[in-house]
Amino acid sequence: MSEPVAPPQEKTFRKFSHQQGAEYAQHRRDYHPKLYQTLVDHHTSTGGQFDTLLDVGCGPGLAARALAPHFRHVIGIDPSEGMLNSAIELGGESASSEPIPDGSVDLLVVSTAAHWFNMPLFWARAAQVLKPGGTVALWTNGSIIRLDDYMEPGNRHNRELYVNMQLPWTVPDPVTEFDKESFVRKEWGTDTPVSDLEKVMATTSPVARWREAHPDAANTEEDITRTMRREIEKAMHDAGVEEGKELLSGTAAAVMLIVKKKA
Repeated sequence: MSEPVAPPQEKTFRKFSHQQGAEYAQHRRDYHPKLYQTLVDHHTSTGGQFDTLLDVGCGPGLAARALAPHFRHVIGIDPSEGMLNSAIELGGESASSEPIPDGSVDLLVVSTAAHWFNMPLFWARAAQVLKPGGTVALWTNGSIIRLDDYMEPGNRHNRELYVNMQLPWTVPDPVTEFDKESFVRKEWGTDTPVSDLEKVMATTSPVARWREAHPDAANTEEDITRTMRREIEKAMHDAGVEEGKELLSGTAAAVMLIVKKKA
């Protein structure tokens, strides 16, 4: 097994404008209801409470909104003003920048963002804000994007489905508040209509960086997402797939890591 991934630096999403945040919110697919239900069931079965949810790196608030019906209080935080503006427009409320009180959070979630985090700092702070017996859940969808010239370490970490994710007991200064025996790794496969693929790919950071480097081609017939879609459709048609029935199937295309703070 390779060495744990060094803390990456996310430089793309945090620069998103209001318009980019709105486009991301429009085209980024939400996670399957089964993922959310699996998390809620696990949190319930392990004694978790449902007072406060904290969504770290919330983006436009997909996970926060999906899980909100289960909690009395929902908090989303993100370094991108463009993302937060989209979250507010989709029903969120702006709030103060006061720090999260220690020992106040029942469930802390990170959806498709932990690969950009400094995990030693994350685990240390998570241990502070969680209640005893609280839950941390990190998940992501493995990316099919192969734009190597525009990939950052975090993108590769994501594509590998967090196999080298630093956990509380593997960081340089282990965070002993977490229960190693509670750790669970769950994987799923997904199906994606090719007709949706172009829009989904456009929400990834490698494509955002490609478009920054090729502004004249962005959102034209020469856009990298449109080129990829045409190539995939041609390969499927050549293989005998009927037009309009193109569907990409994957195995272990999504992963969730769950761990509990000691009670």
